[in-house]
Amino acid sequence: MAPVLDPDAAARWADSQRRLGKTIVLANGCFDLLHVGHVRYLAAARALGDALVVGLNSDASVRRLKGAGRPLMSAAERAELLGALVAVDAVVIFEEDTVERLVGLIRPDVQAKGTDYTEATVPERAAVAAAGGRVAIAGDPKDHSTRDLIRIIVDRFGGSR
Repeated sequence: MAPVLDPDAAARWADSQRRLGKTIVLANGCFDLLHVGHVRYLAAARALGDALVVGLNSDASVRRLKGAGRPLMSAAERAELLGALVAVDAVVIFEEDTVERLVGLIRPDVQAKGTDYTEATVPERAAVAAAGGRVAIAGDPKDHSTRDLIRIIVDRFGGSR
């Protein structure tokens, strides 16, 4: 099980991995209802380096980004699920809407974003470059989403008990 760290502890963790000669990859997201697209994204992100730290949006951040009724699960539960994945080496919960501050703390060699981005549209790309890293797009095509999964569940089971 990967450790769940606060941002300062994640920075120390990344420094310890760097001292071991490992390439640090940072991936991030809300991961509100874990699905196969998330697993593929994180596996592809992990393949870009030696140690994968996953930045996880806090509950307040998810509410700001996704709206009322979200997240479906608490940050602690989402972090536990992510930490159980073989691709994930550490999880860090952050309060902001982007991982720009976390990038500055962790200084990843690679910032992995999903295929719904291009390198030019990654919000943190300047922070990644300033920290000496590069941006990479990882995962399969964006054919899966939590929003779609919620809609399928409601359509199939919303009226029946």
